[in-house]
Amino acid sequence: MIKIGMMIGDRYEILEKIGTGGMSDVYKAKDHKLNRYVAVKVLKQEFSENANFVSKFRIEAQAAAGLMHPNIVNVYDVGEENNIYYIVMELVEGITLKKYIEKKARLSYKEAVSIAIQVSMGIEAAHNNHIIHRDIKPQNIIISKDGKVKVTDFGIAKAATSNTITSNVMGSVHYTSPEQARGGYSDEKSDIYSLGITMFEMLTGRVPFNGETTVAIAIKHIQEEMPSPAEYVPEIPGSVESIVLKCCQKSPDRRYQSMPELLADLKQSLLSPDEDFVVQNDPDIEGGTRMITDNDMAQIKRRAVYQEPPEDTMRLLSDTEAMYEGDEMVEDEEEYDEYDYNPRVDRITTVLAVIGGIVICVIIVILAIKVFGGEGDERDPSSPVIISEPSETPGPSIEYVKMPDVKGINVEDARNTLVNLGIRPEVQYEESDTIDAGVVIGANVDTGEDVALGSTVVLTASAGPSGVSVPNVVDSLFEEGENSLTGLGFAVTKMEAYSDTIEKGVIVSQSPMAGTKAPQGSNITVTVSLGKEETKLYVPNLIGMTEQDGTVEAVEAGLEIGSVSYVFSSEYPEGQICYQSYSHGSYVDPGTELEIRVSKGPETHTYSCNMNIAAPTKEEAPDYVSGTSVVVTLITDDDQVLLEVTTASFPVPANYSGIKCSTGTVTLVYTVTGEPTINPETGETIPGAQEERVVHRDVQFTVE
Repeated sequence: MIKIGMMIGDRYEILEKIGTGGMSDVYKAKDHKLNRYVAVKVLKQEFSENANFVSKFRIEAQAAAGLMHPNIVNVYDVGEENNIYYIVMELVEGITLKKYIEKKARLSYKEAVSIAIQVSMGIEAAHNNHIIHRDIKPQNIIISKDGKVKVTDFGIAKAATSNTITSNVMGSVHYTSPEQARGGYSDEKSDIYSLGITMFEMLTGRVPFNGETTVAIAIKHIQEEMPSPAEYVPEIPGSVESIVLKCCQKSPDRRYQSMPELLADLKQSLLSPDEDFVVQNDPDIEGGTRMITDNDMAQIKRRAVYQEPPEDTMRLLSDTEAMYEGDEMVEDEEEYDEYDYNPRVDRITTVLAVIGGIVICVIIVILAIKVFGGEGDERDPSSPVIISEPSETPGPSIEYVKMPDVKGINVEDARNTLVNLGIRPEVQYEESDTIDAGVVIGANVDTGEDVALGSTVVLTASAGPSGVSVPNVVDSLFEEGENSLTGLGFAVTKMEAYSDTIEKGVIVSQSPMAGTKAPQGSNITVTVSLGKEETKLYVPNLIGMTEQDGTVEAVEAGLEIGSVSYVFSSEYPEGQICYQSYSHGSYVDPGTELEIRVSKGPETHTYSCNMNIAAPTKEEAPDYVSGTSVVVTLITDDDQVLLEVTTASFPVPANYSGIKCSTGTVTLVYTVTGEPTINPETGETIPGAQEERVVHRDVQFTVE
């Protein structure tokens, strides 16, 4: 019986209970030998008394202890004490994927695919060690505070396949594969099915099959057609929908056959979400019944006669002959002599066919390299082309980007371009009589050259004909250095970094360096010490993201979203985050709440009109005669008619409110009569022709 405060294994002090499951309870404990906190999973008493189960549990738990992967909750130790069987595991601070889905209702397809990729990588590591999880579900997937996704509960699931274990402790029926539901053989493809169901829940916020009893749900897994996640969330891309449906095929042969195959499609779906690249397996077609032609049958008969099979196949050959005995297809042996069949020629033909196949494969690979390589060479150098270079030592591969052409552009634009590519820019200035101040002259890396992500590139920019000398602010407090720089007309960008030797708040470095000349108003970047590194969290840049994506980014960084307000912004479109209470690049304590403001788009005003419309003036209409009827209209620039009247009496009052447009037009239309003429033949006086005159006046309305 486990009690709080007891010591097990002479090293693990039980501190508190943090979870429970069908077969085990989980406790937080302190490992006094290594001075660290761990999670201890203890087998429940009813299973500890079953020798068959305990044996399987111990064997599989020891195998799981050999798994070491960033996406797996690592097992440190396995033991038994006073009939208490336990597993000591990595303690992960975070929440389960199940709770995360409940918190967000459902996840975006990008986030769901990103989580699925990390889960797949963990499962792949287990499969490579011949360990099948058999209980993949959101409750067994943990999202840590630093955004890592980890799979837990390897080991117990396999032990649970024993027929001595009751159904209530088996993998959750909502995520179980059809073969598991039948009680049959399960393998790696069973984990793929369960991951597909988990992806379905991430994308839609619900499981595909539900029912009043576990039996009813299990039958649905076996018999009912898998619904498409797009039925519930139509905006899910086609490739993601196809991946989920392929994972959840009833027949294991129709699913992905391995985790690497699934991983390839998941990664491709992030790059080309709407592309139809998922290949559906159809073993019925691949291994379907095919009609045998006369030529095929002749070849079969020839080989049956002339081939000398090994001794262990002689019985099969005789069985075949007996099966066809008396059939019309059996011919006399004399007929076989008509075929000039040579086994040696057949072997040579087979070898040549294999060689031909290899040559064709090589040609295809070369063509693929040329096609895809050529496309890469034609890309704009400013686009973030990432190249991975395998590392000779264990660890992550080095990734490179192409150096963009920044010569001749504004230094701030160049700096932003490099930052967006993952390159750290440093700027130095030199005076120039020919190049405008603030324009990049060159860089220490040539355009198009491969640059490792995270490395530093030095830009040289013009300080103009007479730049301002940059003072030395290193070793001074940030406030003092900032005042010194802004006093000379420079702008200051603050960066922060930990330092074991320099006191918090003191400037560690500056760029450009002291003594160089830079144009007035240019940006000076100073790095300020945060003191010794503690358990601080890095604040990501949420500005410009949607509220949903920004929330996910903050949660993955270990932060919590505090108050969310909605404000007008002319700079950011509606729905984008336009403010965060802690700046990007700063460090905060775990659990810090980040306040964000979301743009409602540009502020909309209403306007009023209070005016008297005067008659046409002599300047506007020299031929206008007072007392003439005039059609007066007032129309806003968004085509709202405010006034339309015919009058000879001026001024005309126009008083309106709630107008949505800030400007409008007054139009005055009147008619003039030309001079009369006399018909020379009859002497009759002909009245003058009437002509229409139009006067336009622009109007500015008043903000209410």
